[in-house]
Amino acid sequence: MKNFKDAVWKENVENAVKQIKKYEIKFVRLQFTDINGIVKNLAVSSKNIEAIFENGQPFDGSSITGYRPIEESDMVLYPDPTTFAVLPWRAKERSSCRLICDVYTPEGTRFDGDPRYILERALSKAKDAGFTYICAPEQEFFIVKENETELPTPIDMAGYFDFHPGDLTEGIRREIADTAEQFGIEIEISHHEVALGQNEIDFKYDEALTTADRAITMRMITKIVAAANGYVATYMPKPFAGINGSGMHTHQSLWTKDRSKNIFYANTPETGYLSSTAMNYIGGQLAHGREMSAVLASWPNSYKRLVPGFEAPVYLAWAHKNRSPLIRVPNFGGRPAAARCEIRCPDPSGNPYLQFAVLLMAGLDGIKNNTDPGEPVELNVYEMGYEERKKRGIVSLPESLKEALDELENSKLMREALGETSFENFLSEKRKEWDLYRTQVTEWEVNRYIRRL
Repeated sequence: MKNFKDAVWKENVENAVKQIKKYEIKFVRLQFTDINGIVKNLAVSSKNIEAIFENGQPFDGSSITGYRPIEESDMVLYPDPTTFAVLPWRAKERSSCRLICDVYTPEGTRFDGDPRYILERALSKAKDAGFTYICAPEQEFFIVKENETELPTPIDMAGYFDFHPGDLTEGIRREIADTAEQFGIEIEISHHEVALGQNEIDFKYDEALTTADRAITMRMITKIVAAANGYVATYMPKPFAGINGSGMHTHQSLWTKDRSKNIFYANTPETGYLSSTAMNYIGGQLAHGREMSAVLASWPNSYKRLVPGFEAPVYLAWAHKNRSPLIRVPNFGGRPAAARCEIRCPDPSGNPYLQFAVLLMAGLDGIKNNTDPGEPVELNVYEMGYEERKKRGIVSLPESLKEALDELENSKLMREALGETSFENFLSEKRKEWDLYRTQVTEWEVNRYIRRL
């Protein structure tokens, strides 16, 4: 349970309560995520908020995907006061705010299946090893318009970095960015992506728990702003055939506990200024790439994106600049603070708490075991033949969610990273999803086969 005798915690609670009173907020939204990363929330009266900070808010966990069965359903939410934010889309006379919560059992212990807690456990392991895990995701998304007689379609005809005066997406991206900053999220770059209707808005890197909180907040903001403009924002990995899907390239680095030094940096031009720790971290993620794929790309549709030819990574290799392997090291100009690696297979439809947790655990395992990532592959891996990839020892990511779940199920490290409860719940929920998917008959199949066979 949270230590209310801790002076910093008490101060944060007091500040949140003051803000609630200042803005005359009557109802507070308590938010958390299910195992899929879907934001859940319930509204409580602000009159009770001080008691909720101290004693928590009970709720039924059996109705939350990946939590507890009905016979063990009682759970408790404890708001994190540092996540306080006024909801800017609510009128002043109906002011509301949100607080992201930690999930507890009625006995006062953390629920081991809470995605936020799973990430906190991984971060604690990193702290024990002397590291602070810093990351920043590039969340891509589509903005589409719904049609009465056909499927949703992209709202524009623009492409990568395109600018058109009066462009719809330009205005919506600006509105999303402005709204994000009201949540304390510092936006660094906003632009149109490669595909029609596809966009990307990136925020400043931070410690992974803060980053995950911001990732789910950005998804909420994006969807609400798009809806207010009459459109739908979707983080579906591959909504349209034949064009690029949406990824969540994640930049990562390890720093000292006090964040005074980037441990990924070394003054060695011959290694691209990467330290041995960084190399082993990359090695760990390559070694466990297939095992963690189901968490990083967690829907059947995710594997429609992970195919050659659409700037999505398929092969387990790394490079300094080349974007075709799984992991690349951006050109950071030898600047110590900017040393990092970028993994390109995660997509933005999953649970960021779980995604960052398994990424960190895989990297830490590589450091622990001095895992060699091998030589960088600076050639276009997509254009390599099977024999050349085999000669270089380059294997591919799973080609389906089913294959990814089989890899996950046999992974001791992923079981440790997720914990027993979430590991089993994740496998169960995702296998149900796969069964639903594989029993569908698509329009493509009907059009292709019904008259031929």
